[in-house]
Amino acid sequence: MVLVGVAVGAALALVAWLIPWLPEQGSDEAGGIDNAFWLVTIICVFIFALVAGISVYSVWKFRAAPDDEDDGSPIHGHTGIEVAWTIVPAILVAAISVYSGVVLTQVEDIPAQHRTVEVTAQQFAWTFTYPDEQLTTGELVLPVGEPVELRLQARDVIHSFWVPEWRMKQDAVPGITTKLVITPSKTGTYTVICTELCGLGHATMRARAVVMTQQDFQAWLRERRREAAAAGANQGKALFTSVGCGSCHVLQDAGSQGQVGPNLDNVLADADEEFVRQSIVAPDAEIAEGFQPGVMPKTYGEQLSDQQLDALVEYLLEAAGGGG
Repeated sequence: MVLVGVAVGAALALVAWLIPWLPEQGSDEAGGIDNAFWLVTIICVFIFALVAGISVYSVWKFRAAPDDEDDGSPIHGHTGIEVAWTIVPAILVAAISVYSGVVLTQVEDIPAQHRTVEVTAQQFAWTFTYPDEQLTTGELVLPVGEPVELRLQARDVIHSFWVPEWRMKQDAVPGITTKLVITPSKTGTYTVICTELCGLGHATMRARAVVMTQQDFQAWLRERRREAAAAGANQGKALFTSVGCGSCHVLQDAGSQGQVGPNLDNVLADADEEFVRQSIVAPDAEIAEGFQPGVMPKTYGEQLSDQQLDALVEYLLEAAGGGG
């Protein structure tokens, strides 16, 4: 029966290995993480099947007869078995620990030549700043094959950065800077997910991560620089996207479909400049019907310069048809 348990364990481990349970790998770091995951999974499946097989066999083999009312015969320990079930798990745990430590060291290694992106999390949006280019956007755009160090910060509560295809995950904690190293290996569009419950709008805290060729990435940088150099309402539209407004609000002009906050096309249709400005810097001063206070961050007054705030107010009035 022990042999049956071993055979079942091996078969289940093989099935677990062959079925594509995980998302497609999209980074160089994903391979090592997947190998560590499967090492642990296969060992656990094998041991579970073995223990379950022995348990089932024991229940069947040593069951009492219906008319047997005697106490069972005394059973003494078996030194060989006790040594085996102590040494074998110790070896397996040591193997898991050593291999996981090696993988962790490899994925946390930062090459001398790498790009840096500052990631800011706040309820309920991500913003990405490229310090070398002095550029801030609402989506994470990276060149394929280039190591990137993500420096994560949070403005309010704990958030957690995760792109499933990259496997790497790291918390963004208020007051400290955490780091994550990613080397994208495939072009495409992915989803940045917050995996730490961070408030009412947690489920909507998503952003796009786009991996491009080096040529396309440089073209994207040039276009973003051109947009950032624009003034007035054009700059306001760029700010609406980059500071995460679109992740919570609907605004037809910006193509945003957020459902956490009020529809700006409706609430700003007849608004004036004072109301729009107050709604940004002191969002709880007046709450739209059907919505709750304490959801929108109160940090925009500090985060935005006077010129940026003016540009954002101007854009919102123009885009929503307010100004009355």
